[in-house]
Amino acid sequence: MYRSFSEFGISDEILTSISDMGFEEPTLIQKLAIPIALRGRDIIGQAQTGTGKTAAFGIPIIEQGVKIKSKNPYAIILDPTRELAVQVAQELNKIGVRKGIRSLPVYGGQYIEVQIKSLHKGVDIIVGTPGRVIDHIRRKTLILKDIKIVVLDEADEMLNMGFIEDIEKIFKEIPAKRQTMLFSATMPKEILRIARNYMNKPEQVGVDAAEMVVAKIKQAFYEVKEEDKINALTRLLDVEVPSLTLVFCHTKREVDEVSGKLQQMGYSAGAIHGGFTQSHRDEMMHKFKNGDIDILVATDVAARGLDIPDISHVINYSIPQDPESYINRIGRTGRAGKSGIAITFVTPREYRQLRLIEKFAKTLISKAKLPTKEQVKKAREKEISSSLEELINEGKHTNYYPLANRLFEKYSPEDVSAAALSMLFGEAEVEDIEEEVTYPASRKDFVRLFMTVGKIDKIKVGDIVKSISAEAGIPARKIGSIALFDKFSFVEVPANLADKVIVAINNSMMKGRKVRIQHAKKKER
Repeated sequence: MYRSFSEFGISDEILTSISDMGFEEPTLIQKLAIPIALRGRDIIGQAQTGTGKTAAFGIPIIEQGVKIKSKNPYAIILDPTRELAVQVAQELNKIGVRKGIRSLPVYGGQYIEVQIKSLHKGVDIIVGTPGRVIDHIRRKTLILKDIKIVVLDEADEMLNMGFIEDIEKIFKEIPAKRQTMLFSATMPKEILRIARNYMNKPEQVGVDAAEMVVAKIKQAFYEVKEEDKINALTRLLDVEVPSLTLVFCHTKREVDEVSGKLQQMGYSAGAIHGGFTQSHRDEMMHKFKNGDIDILVATDVAARGLDIPDISHVINYSIPQDPESYINRIGRTGRAGKSGIAITFVTPREYRQLRLIEKFAKTLISKAKLPTKEQVKKAREKEISSSLEELINEGKHTNYYPLANRLFEKYSPEDVSAAALSMLFGEAEVEDIEEEVTYPASRKDFVRLFMTVGKIDKIKVGDIVKSISAEAGIPARKIGSIALFDKFSFVEVPANLADKVIVAINNSMMKGRKVRIQHAKKKER
């Protein structure tokens, strides 16, 4: 196995460039893919963002580019998102700077005339989103007849986003005699079909993304009630003082709520999701990358392709809905050989999902205790003290000497100082959080009820919980397990509350459907 980049036999110019970029030794996917790619072979690489795959295909593309003389682009990389296309083009330009090889990102959201102007000047490598590439092909502003190398980057994401037909249209414009490389975190059947149809005896290389990601990331989960999550988040931010924190939420609405609450509480937070304009998302990304904001709250879709080396903490404010999303999320930290911390908030009802994630990721996510109120107070006091010391050292406080002296004539220095701190930083109280919110250990005091609604009625577990909680006045944490089937459901409730639930729910409406509920018969168990 190769131990250094020099062992690949690549040129001194590229070795100098990757050294300038801070690369010391190749990652596993680079060790596996680069030698094959340098031989001109087709490759199927299983690897996700953060494993070093951009350099895995970028170094061979640029090394081979010197031998290719053409006024048109000789290589094209297709990426699912604007953000990823820009990041990949930037990295390729850094690798190829001493070779004089230029990469250009083309994507929707930027004026096409700007890209046309750059294309007319001549570029060597195109990094684009499928839709915008097709726009250029139709306008005849992008000629692909001289393409020698094609890369499908994040192929499974392009599948999820509905780009497969666009990719096939692009392949029809590219010469059959070419080198094709495909990189994907997962290998669904549709991706393998494309590989069969458009690749020539590809060699498969792969990195177990789950094992690779979890190996360098400290993982923990905190059990909290839904209504306590924001307070749990601020406790962790105050005590751990992360450099950059990426907070994941399920929905756009939740992103707005969480980022808004953080801003109201004085935290430097921003938000990105699909509801924002592209210019807003670009601005937030830029601020986050430069450290102008410390916390970025995002949905999974908006954070695709995000590659910022200094993210120290990823916090799953909402537990990922599938195990692969967990790997993709936490892989945003621990970049470039650095360590990272991944934190997940789990409500009692989500324990089963947590266990599925652990099984998929082949890891144990340890349960942790939230910082105490006393620890939070000390952390806040330390931050205040540090800010005041910085102000004093810079001499920015001296204009207030006369006012301070007048106040000292009436009050003690301690009272004046404490009052000023209280006015500036607010009350030092820390919100209470219920420490343990577990289900009863035994189910012997629970009974099972049968309900005449199910998946076919577009009913979800949350709908049943909300309905019982609201109509019967039962706290959600007291409701037991729920099993959803196509046309009916089972729900466990405390035996002493079963009749109350039946009276409240029977003949009620749920998502436009009348619900009948009764004790489950033994044969239905």
